[in-house]
Amino acid sequence: MPAIHVRNVPESTLSALRERAERHGRSMQQEVLEILENAAAEPVPAQAPAPIQLVTTTTSVKATWRREDIYDDEGG
Repeated sequence: MPAIHVRNVPESTLSALRERAERHGRSMQQEVLEILENAAAEPVPAQAPAPIQLVTTTTSVKATWRREDIYDDEGG
């Protein structure tokens, strides 16, 4: 069966995984495999979310907005 190896896992993360595995009555390997399986099973969005629509209103405050301020692009 394929395997993965994760390096440089912080001790605090290992400790939390050990405690979590113990709470669930599993080995740490079983716990990590369960976490990975759940993460891999999460649904992938079918499409990107709809773009945000900006609505302007008239106020007594004067402000100057450039396209670059809103869209962070060159306006092309």
